[in-house]
Amino acid sequence: MHPFGRTYLDYAASAPCTPRARRAFMVALKAYGNPSSPHEEGRKAKAVLEAARSVVAHETGAKPESVIFTAGATEANNLAILGYIRALQASGTPASSMHVLYHPGAHISLVRPVTALTQEGISIEPLALKEGAFDIERIKTQIRKETCLVAIEGLSSETGMRYDARGLRQILDEARPADAARIVLLVDASALPSVESIERTRLGADLMTLDAQKIGGVRGIGAIIRSSAAALAPLYAGGGQEGGFRPGTEAPALAAAFAEALGEARAQRDAFSVRSEAMRAELIAAITSLPNVFIQGGKRHAPHIVNVSFCGRDTDYLVALLDARGFSVATKSACETDSTEGSRAVMVETGKEARAASTLRISWGPKTSHGTLRRFARALAESVAFLDQNPV
Repeated sequence: MHPFGRTYLDYAASAPCTPRARRAFMVALKAYGNPSSPHEEGRKAKAVLEAARSVVAHETGAKPESVIFTAGATEANNLAILGYIRALQASGTPASSMHVLYHPGAHISLVRPVTALTQEGISIEPLALKEGAFDIERIKTQIRKETCLVAIEGLSSETGMRYDARGLRQILDEARPADAARIVLLVDASALPSVESIERTRLGADLMTLDAQKIGGVRGIGAIIRSSAAALAPLYAGGGQEGGFRPGTEAPALAAAFAEALGEARAQRDAFSVRSEAMRAELIAAITSLPNVFIQGGKRHAPHIVNVSFCGRDTDYLVALLDARGFSVATKSACETDSTEGSRAVMVETGKEARAASTLRISWGPKTSHGTLRRFARALAESVAFLDQNPV
């Protein structure tokens, strides 16, 4: 037994379900009918679903009909990217006339669908970066008449880097040729709700994706928020649910919990950000007192995520040591932990293999205290010392 119990510091992977979201989920489970059924039970389930859709729309500054529920951000990113390309193809645009720009350090659920487009003859190109941030001057030269889609993260859940989606939107509008169509901007905003407004127009996004598990909803639901500028085609056949974009029986209880969690995130965002900035600064001061460590992140960073490289150390072993002491942390994105390579996001941001091969990510939520991070910092220092004295 650990004297303070277990300490969860992997919120960037998945946040614990909040009590309010859990309560909303349990209440909504009483609406057990199929939302597509015409009888009373079906209508009650449909009402729960549409009430949740209205809340998500309000939180994102969109109309309810612009919200498409999915199984999570991975499906949302795939539908947003591949669905948009399929819609262009259906309108008569050939693959040879499409060019897609993307952030190479983004979550794998965004990168993989983009890179798969090359199999269809579509030209793709990683966005130019400088010190991990967008290199605006170089990006201006990357934009072509054929550029139809740009896909980015609003915030890296792995490194904590925040990206200027709105500034990028402005460059896309200014740099595209006068006779070219609007360039659709997809922003994966899954990691944003806890620390930043997710109004779609504020981010300059035509397509925006979200994931309930990142903010304390019940795992298994996400969403696409789309504008009229971004036509989509469904990726698979079935019923006409979700406006025909995502066939399959909807999950009203998951949607209700998602909506509740989004509202909670907005309500506590400012206080959480201010408190977390102070906690982050204190934690970084403790970490940088250790030898041969490097903190990832540029001028714009998430207040509740710290990504650090312990060069020359086995951070998988370090995670195991900390786990044994009751602290849950990660080395990289949970979706890429099976990869034997280092952190792709850190490699893209820093260009340093040694840093990418030795990462540790610490991330916390609204209930995490200063004292918790201080205890973690002490355990981390002792575990690193043990590694240095007992190299693998």
